[in-house]
Amino acid sequence: MYSTKDKVLKQLQHYCAYQDRSQMEVEQKLKQLRVDPEYTDEIFLELLKDGFINEERFAKSYARGKFRIHHWGKIKITTYLKAKRIGEPLLSIALNEIDPDEYYEQLKIQLQKIYSTYKNKSKAINNLISKGYELDLIYQAADDLKLKAE
Repeated sequence: MYSTKDKVLKQLQHYCAYQDRSQMEVEQKLKQLRVDPEYTDEIFLELLKDGFINEERFAKSYARGKFRIHHWGKIKITTYLKAKRIGEPLLSIALNEIDPDEYYEQLKIQLQKIYSTYKNKSKAINNLISKGYELDLIYQAADDLKLKAE
């Protein structure tokens, strides 16, 4: 169990500076480090005050990263943000970080890539559903690309 508040604070500042973290992730880290309960609230408030924890910044960064790097759709991003206890207002703000035109283009790119691999429209559609894309957009993209059902 960590005894000095300053040691824990420094470690958590580094943890939050390395990558944006949600409040839930920081709470879990505090438990994992087995921090003395008398320090937890104080440390948490200090991190919030100094800007090491910022839910809006975290949600925006998370949504952008999962879309651009992992090519997730909005449904999957929303599900994972909710699992990290991000509220509705911040969900909307985070999803607005994704440009609708870029989103649709990425969907078409993913659909074309998956379809060329499997040569099966239904497999491609199911794959994109599992990535969190909206069914109506998937069908629209399939029509735009003139994919044939097999």
